[in-house]
Amino acid sequence: MADDANMQGHVKTYDGLINMLKYGGIAVAVIAAIVIWLIAK
Repeated sequence: MADDANMQGHVKTYDGLINMLKYGGIAVAVIAAIVIWLIAK
């Protein structure tokens, strides 16, 4: 079992990854929508 110091580091890294995926996914969706809009014009 990981000790408290390691566990805190892992939780911080996991939170950072989840936030990156969440906001990165939103950014990709917005960029894709803009590209589709530009192509359809």
